[in-house]
Amino acid sequence: MKKLLILGAGTAGTMMANHLNKKLNKNEWSITIVDQEEKHYYQPGFLFIPFEIYSEKDVVKQKKQFIPNEIEFIQSPIQVIEAEKNQVILENNTTLHYDILIIATGCRIVPSEIEGLDEGWRKNIFDFYTFDGSIALRDKFKEWNGGKLVVHLAEMPIKCPVAPLEFLFLSDWFFTEKGIRKDVEITYVTPLGSAFTKPRASVVLGKLFEEKNIKLVPNFNVSHIESENNKLVSLDGKEVNYDLLVTIPTNMGDELIERSDLGDELNFVPTDKHTLQSKAHDNIFVIGDATDIPASKAGSVAHFEAEILTENIINFINNKPLEAKFDGHANCYIESGYNKAFLIDFNYDVEPVEGTFPLPGIGPFSLLKETRINHLGKMAFKFIYWNMLLKGIPIPTVPPHMKTSGKKL
Repeated sequence: MKKLLILGAGTAGTMMANHLNKKLNKNEWSITIVDQEEKHYYQPGFLFIPFEIYSEKDVVKQKKQFIPNEIEFIQSPIQVIEAEKNQVILENNTTLHYDILIIATGCRIVPSEIEGLDEGWRKNIFDFYTFDGSIALRDKFKEWNGGKLVVHLAEMPIKCPVAPLEFLFLSDWFFTEKGIRKDVEITYVTPLGSAFTKPRASVVLGKLFEEKNIKLVPNFNVSHIESENNKLVSLDGKEVNYDLLVTIPTNMGDELIERSDLGDELNFVPTDKHTLQSKAHDNIFVIGDATDIPASKAGSVAHFEAEILTENIINFINNKPLEAKFDGHANCYIESGYNKAFLIDFNYDVEPVEGTFPLPGIGPFSLLKETRINHLGKMAFKFIYWNMLLKGIPIPTVPPHMKTSGKKL
């Protein structure tokens, strides 16, 4: 019996388990998935918790309910990947051998990478990229009566690059509804030269900053935080004062990758951006946020990657060329407040443009435009995530490769 081992039972790992469970010959292959956590989190929902749009029950379920019974699920921390020996050592020194390894260990925020951040953590410095962080920020917002709200992006890459913008727009709406918007000064501090990573989308989204009275501080490369003075300081000496700081710290891959000597300086695994095969080991494949590929670290990307990677693993098993090619496809709703949202659809070569999605000329969603139906699509995604994506159920109208039809290229 040959062994396929998946490390990580988050979005990407769970999807791969479900896809491969349907494809592999069970008389020849066994599948094992390892994760130290018992709970599965719907991470896009963290954004909504501070604004009391979602609660804990919307974003938390048990991992086991999404993993097929035929697959062995081991709940354990992982000590190291010994790639040269085709084995993984768990924290209790159990050794798991594999013929094929899929790394789906995701990424995490690392506040300690920024000097001074720890000193004000969860006092007047918060995040919303973790479950605990979003809950703590929700509680803070309940008692906060205004002042300087600064949303700070430390550096790229980050998980879900549109989330900081969504947080800004939802903050404007939230404090307007609370009747204290006039008492809240909202500022976005970013190392980028504009509001977003994609130029055409940045122009469209940047206009909302003026409409919503949100100040943009670009080209700000943070040096440290003076938490005792409530101050962000850049490498070139610029300063931004805050009363409440919501930060997106440095994002890094799992520490397991560093221990296993498989990653770059941020612990992301060097990966072929088209085949999703490790650049160092032919029988190791990487998916989702764990890769170093130049695609967004977002759930939609992992969804599209999973379909491509499943094909390539089947080809690898059958000693065929890895013909399936991932094109960097990403599809993201961007909440803009007041029950409206944008939608962008892009890949490695084509940046977001206007058009209709998923059906050319029909939609029902509009690309790079603010509409109510886009917002409804964003809110419906939670149901699709829990009931379709994690279970590996295909969505025929949304193929893994980006379609150019219906787009104003």
